[in-house]
Amino acid sequence: METTKPVREQILDHAITLMMLRGYNGFSYRDLSELVGVKTSSIHYYFPSKDDLVLEAVHAYTQEVQRAVRTIDVALPAEAKLAKFAKMFGRTLGDGDHICLCGMLASDIETLPEPVRVAVQGFFRANEAWLTDVFAEGMRDGTLASSAKPDQAARAFFAALQGAGLASRLFRTKSRLAEVQASFKLSK
Repeated sequence: METTKPVREQILDHAITLMMLRGYNGFSYRDLSELVGVKTSSIHYYFPSKDDLVLEAVHAYTQEVQRAVRTIDVALPAEAKLAKFAKMFGRTLGDGDHICLCGMLASDIETLPEPVRVAVQGFFRANEAWLTDVFAEGMRDGTLASSAKPDQAARAFFAALQGAGLASRLFRTKSRLAEVQASFKLSK
């Protein structure tokens, strides 16, 4: 027996998907009402404003990604952790038509309300912090090499993944992600 998600969760899920496809300015409550099958007033009941909805979506997405990151085995070598992270990131892209929610919102940064902007920055910082630890570990044990400091390498890797997401969408292929991973595969 299949259970239907509560309306609030459906709204949030559809909002995340629409933003991954169209960005902050590319969806409306009317779009959501058609997808969920409720009146826009019902959406306003759960999320009084679009800003409230987007902020909640960023928080939910960040929690989901951080849960997935925590499932990466800490005993793996740094290079394998990077590969798992890149693979996880690749699943976000679907068939190459989606972009990481926070990557998409970062492109809309000038039109985002301040709380959403701060939450998107938090998403980037959390991922970059985890990647910094991975690069530091790999540089210590000699499995990763970089002329940059671990935090710089982490930011470059994450930026490369985000850029590869954009290019993957443009060309409708995920091969750009494999290229990013290969360029950081620097073990002995």
